[in-house]
Amino acid sequence: MDDIAAALEPEIPRLRRFAYALTRDRAAADDLVQDTLERALSRWQVRRRQSSLRAWLFAILRNLFLDSLRQRGRRGAHVGLEALQHMPAEGDMQHAGEGLRDVIAGLERLSEEQRSVLLLVAVEELSYEEAAAVLGVPAGTVMSRLGRAREKMRAFMKHGRDNVLRVVK
Repeated sequence: MDDIAAALEPEIPRLRRFAYALTRDRAAADDLVQDTLERALSRWQVRRRQSSLRAWLFAILRNLFLDSLRQRGRRGAHVGLEALQHMPAEGDMQHAGEGLRDVIAGLERLSEEQRSVLLLVAVEELSYEEAAAVLGVPAGTVMSRLGRAREKMRAFMKHGRDNVLRVVK
């Protein structure tokens, strides 16, 4: 068991970062990471030893996240009273970095597939092959989604929120 813990522990910060990028909620991200680790431990004996541990963990995390989205879509989003009490004041938002806000807004405008591939490759530094394993798609699909995601982010960062809609005559 110590060997398993030694293998999993270095991956936890990356899992937390990816989970937060997907959920945009620290508590939900921590829950998602915990669920990921529980699932990994329960299926440790059946994992493929020759495959990347990191890619396997990211695949579990992403699948759990997608399952929760589907479930939330059927049930509707739940917002507790605690969330309303801890909403940031508008003045607090002014102190946040302008660039960071733009990047986050740009990420939110991407489809889930593009956002996931961009986060896995650009932020988590997974190879195309590892990202393909996480997403369950061919490496070529990862490259095309990444290209489209980068192009959309470039356009968003260049034109900002004001110019994201085209004028149609």
